[in-house]
Amino acid sequence: MTVKKLLKTHYKLNHSENMKVASHVQRDTKEWVLNTILIEGYDVPFKYKRKKKYKNIQGQRVNLTYYPVTESVAGIDMEVMKVVRIKIA
Repeated sequence: MTVKKLLKTHYKLNHSENMKVASHVQRDTKEWVLNTILIEGYDVPFKYKRKKKYKNIQGQRVNLTYYPVTESVAGIDMEVMKVVRIKIA
């Protein structure tokens, strides 16, 4: 599905291009590898899941399709961006 179709179908989605990854962390859970990236100029973490570990994309430029969600960490609500699609630019 193209980005334009995704954005039309799901009104909460956002798309940003050519964003520089400042930090990339991968954590194993039982079934998934949870990836968290920080983007230069943003204070909010971007999270996505993969079945296997992937190469480290720190310093790369990426195109992201994402939407905001609220996650509770130690009883504190935090805004997190859930990534639906990520591609290296």
